[in-house]
Amino acid sequence: MTTSWRLDDAQAVADENPYTFHKPSATAVSALTPGERAKLIFLFDSDDPEAPTGERMWVEILSIGDGVFEGRLANEPLYIQGLAPGETVRFEARHIIDVSVDDPEPSMARKYARYCLVSRDAYDDGGNVGFMYREQPVDDQDSGWCFMSGEESNDYLDDPANVLNLPLGAVLAKDDSFAALLSWPPEVAFERAEDGTFREVSMPQ
Repeated sequence: MTTSWRLDDAQAVADENPYTFHKPSATAVSALTPGERAKLIFLFDSDDPEAPTGERMWVEILSIGDGVFEGRLANEPLYIQGLAPGETVRFEARHIIDVSVDDPEPSMARKYARYCLVSRDAYDDGGNVGFMYREQPVDDQDSGWCFMSGEESNDYLDDPANVLNLPLGAVLAKDDSFAALLSWPPEVAFERAEDGTFREVSMPQ
């Protein structure tokens, strides 16, 4: 347990990780009024090696003024002592990671939250996608996209340990040069040319 805490600067984290860290839009944050809720990350230090580095908790907004929100904690902390539901918390827009109102501008992390398959050769190399294709998604969580370096052998791809199932955003965080192609409908394939651009090719058999 710990008695000290501080709020994470979610805006700074989102700026560094736009494809993988969700931050509500300024439009959604500006729509917040007293009675609505905002989720914050309460960071803390702990001697417990099993403890996380922070707790994500909702705060019910009581007032807003001069860019500062005041609210009361709506959750029961699991690790932070000295902080209880109902206690006053002051925060700014940069601390907010989620809101209780609809967001008309989904973040890139939400936009690219659906899953894809990517070979370790393409992903672990720091973003080395040379071939990509899209099949029909199997469900709403699946994008249908598959990414490879183009150098993998059949034996390599037959080993499940060499194929990862990740959100699209995780792949784009390594290399987003093909982001504009992700809106193409299924049954399409692209190969990276020598100049780094992608050209449409036949679907793999």
